[in-house]
Amino acid sequence: MHSLVKHSVPDTSIMARQCRRSNELSLLHILIIEDEPAIATNLYDFLEARGHSVDAAGDGITGLHLAVTQKFDGILLDLGLPGMDGITLCRKLRKEADIDTPVLMLTARDTLDDKLKGFDGGADDYLVKPFALKEVEARLVAMHKRHSGKVTSRALETGDLSFNPRTLSIQFAGASVKLPPKCIRLLAVMMGEPGRVFSRRELESEVWGDEQGTSDTLRSHMHELRRALSRAGGYDPIETVHGLGYRLISPARS
Repeated sequence: MHSLVKHSVPDTSIMARQCRRSNELSLLHILIIEDEPAIATNLYDFLEARGHSVDAAGDGITGLHLAVTQKFDGILLDLGLPGMDGITLCRKLRKEADIDTPVLMLTARDTLDDKLKGFDGGADDYLVKPFALKEVEARLVAMHKRHSGKVTSRALETGDLSFNPRTLSIQFAGASVKLPPKCIRLLAVMMGEPGRVFSRRELESEVWGDEQGTSDTLRSHMHELRRALSRAGGYDPIETVHGLGYRLISPARS
């Protein structure tokens, strides 16, 4: 099976649409990695018609090559790919290529364990097939805004934990911690006010804005964040306040 590889080309009508819509919506350079031609074509045509610049690949190896050799604002990544599956591709992107481009996983697998595997591999969001094309775009734009931005402008430090917003580097108990962008955002919000109890609604609003995920999205990301911190520092600095939310603590270490 040959790979589906499409590259966007300049088009005056698209450029005109981009100019008209520049104040309404962030226009992105998007990579679609999907082996089902009908799904890939629908995504490509819809996003391109909306003014975005779109490239596509139909297998994992081609997709990884494009992801590491070009600059993208977001990646739509299918899990079941020929050549290299989506989880492996995402891990290579994060751990070997050290690329933090936001990744939205597209899959028919909808269990919590499947989602946790995706987040553990470095995905930022998860959308189950079948999906609405408008929701795909909304999630891509929301991911891009959070990623481009505005986590914080000052270095944060509390107890054994430090975060440098310029380099997005995190240190916990002297060890480096690697996290996907959404988990970084969660941590930065809580580090801004250590000891304060943040409600689930507050954290969802801070990290996902108006485009909130499914009911277990926050729980999944919080699980991944706490697991990564525990592995690095030997203990979990996030406390669950039952019925209220979460807070960052700095317990004394013996």
